[in-house]
Amino acid sequence: MTSDMWNVLHVVANHEKRVAQHLAVRSLEHYLPLFEESSRWTDRTVRLQRPLFPGYVFVRLAPESKLLALTAPGALRLLGDDRMGMLSSTEVERIRIALAEGYPLRPHPAIVCGTPVRVTSGIFAGVDGVITELRRHCRVVIAVSAIGRCYSLEIRLEDLEVLSSPPMSANPYASPAVAQTLEPL
Repeated sequence: MTSDMWNVLHVVANHEKRVAQHLAVRSLEHYLPLFEESSRWTDRTVRLQRPLFPGYVFVRLAPESKLLALTAPGALRLLGDDRMGMLSSTEVERIRIALAEGYPLRPHPAIVCGTPVRVTSGIFAGVDGVITELRRHCRVVIAVSAIGRCYSLEIRLEDLEVLSSPPMSANPYASPAVAQTLEPL
C-alpha cells in the first residue's frame, strides 16, 4: 500500500533521468518534473528536457519499498522522515498539470527578504542590493555609499542574480535587520 504523500529522493547531479528509468524498471511510482528549454550549440539550436528540481526525483513508496528506491544507481538518500520532507499529492499534481498545460515553470533559487542580489540587466546591471520586499516584482534596496543614502528599485526576479555572500562594500544595507528598517522612497 502506497501513501498519499510523495517522498523526495535526492540523486546524483545530472542523473535524474537515469534514476527515474531505474525506478520505472523496479515498478516504483515516481515523477520527474521536466521542462523544455532551447539551448544554442555551436552549429544549431536544440530543445532539451531539463529537471525542474535538479538533483531530485519524487517517489511514492510503501515503507517496505524504500530500500528498492535507495539502491537505484544514482540515488543518494530519501529526504526527511514521516511527514517532514515529503510532498502532498496535491502539490505534485499541481506541478504535473501546470507543466502539461504549458505553464512556464523554471528552476529558481529560493529568495527571501534580506537576500543579497546583483542586478543583471538594464541600466542598473552590475549593481548590488538586498531584497526588501517580494510581490509581483521585488523591491531591491541599493546604497549610495558616498552619501550614506539608499534608494529602492522595483525589478523582475528574472533580472536578479542571487549572491552567495553579502555585497562587498561599506553599504548601510549589508545586514538584513538594517534593510528591514529602511523606509521606501
